Amino acid sequence: MAEILNVNPTRMELGKLKKRLATARRGHKLLKDKCDELMKTFLESVRENKDLRRKVEASLADVHASFTVASALTSEQVLEESLIYPKNEISLSVSTRNIMSVNVPEYEFHNTKQTDGLYSYGFAFTTGELDDAVGKLDALTPLLLRLAETEKRSQMLAEEIEKTRRRVNALEYTMIPQLEATIRVITMKLGENERGNLTRLMKVKDMMVKQTLENAKAAE
Repeated sequence: MAEILNVNPTRMELGKLKKRLATARRGHKLLKDKCDELMKTFLESVRENKDLRRKVEASLADVHASFTVASALTSEQVLEESLIYPKNEISLSVSTRNIMSVNVPEYEFHNTKQTDGLYSYGFAFTTGELDDAVGKLDALTPLLLRLAETEKRSQMLAEEIEKTRRRVNALEYTMIPQLEATIRVITMKLGENERGNLTRLMKVKDMMVKQTLENAKAAE
């Protein structure tokens, strides 16, 4: 049985409790709808994240294979000197998008490529496998950024779903039952008081009628 709130059993308190109950029920419905929408968006984000991760992992394995071949065909010193200085200028801007009161990040990748190409090294002492690996890794960078974005979005949505569920459960299993139980008890007590008052009034009326009759007989 739900716990009864400690309030005075008056009609004024009963009216206040009924208003609180109506507000709690509206809030419960709104939060339940929000939780359902968040779950729908979360599942879509998880599916997108899973697809992106599969593509990224496959691409990274391909890049690693090319680097492995390049490392085998090129001396360590030449390989290090070839990759030590970046050719492109890369920047990242972050904005937010509101999803059901959750501000999820959106990343925008800016890659300023030089007019003379992607590679920061000459081709005399390097192999085609190194060129292939660098090119694949450059093409993979935006996909890596999208993967980071979907993972962060999924994490934030999961946290918001958990918070919303706790609030829904608090209303559904604690606050609303308490209000309903308290309203029932106060309504019952007020009904008992009204019946008691009515009984007392009837007794007073009977006594007054009896007294009137006795006075009338005495006057005859």
